[in-house]
Order: sequence, then C-alpha cells, then structure tokens
Amino acid sequence: LRRVLEEIVEVQAGFLEHGQAAFEWLTLKDIAGRTGLHESTISRVTTGKYVQTPRGVFELKYFFTSALRTDAGGETSSRAVKDRLRDLIADEVPTKPLSDQDLAEHLSAEGIQIARRTVAKYREELHLPPAHLRRQS
Repeated sequence: LRRVLEEIVEVQAGFLEHGQAAFEWLTLKDIAGRTGLHESTISRVTTGKYVQTPRGVFELKYFFTSALRTDAGGETSSRAVKDRLRDLIADEVPTKPLSDQDLAEHLSAEGIQIARRTVAKYREELHLPPAHLRRQS
C-alpha cells in the first residue's frame, strides 16, 4: 500500500499542489509498471482506501482516470476536461447557454479533441443540466 501510494503521490504531485487543472492521466497499469506489482494487486490495494491530502480526502481509486488526446499530440485527463467544462458553463451568458456542441467547439479551440457526445456524457456526470434547462430569461 505504501509503495502504491508513494507512486500515486509522485505522479499526481501537480494536482496536489495546483488542483484539477494539473490532474495527470493515470491507469492501474501505470502504477503496476512503476511498482512491479500486478494490476489486480493495485486494484485490490486501492479499493476502499482513502488518503488525506491538501486538496481534501480522496479514495485512492479517484487518482486513476482516462485520457483525451490534445492537438499537440499529448494527453489530458478526463478530470481536467470535466473541470474545464464546469468552468465554461459557470461563465456562460445565462440567456444564451452553450450547447454540448458549442462546449465541444470551445474545447477543440483549446486543443482538446472531444466529441459532442463525450461532452454530454461528462456534463451528465457533473450533474449539469442541458442548455435548454440552463437558459434563463
């Protein structure tokens, strides 16, 4: 458990210092490779275990995420993209909320390759309503 946690902290140091925008893409396979343990061992070790950080208390599974490609050829974590979606929606004009397609285009302009249906999925995971329900007169 200590070895696994040390590796997670090393990879996610940016998140621990700077927040969601610095969240790194991390898989069980990555930590397995770094520790020499099997992926199933990493899964068992991290299930139901929590860590207190400067950003709050998190289940160890929280630190594992998928990634999206960027125009620069790199990757960004889905958590960072969800954080950016939350910001875009919070900053939208209430009388003209951004549709899922508009949000996808904003992210694309920022170099994040994402489909409209993925934006919709992430928006729903964040418990944010669609544009027509966010519209205020």
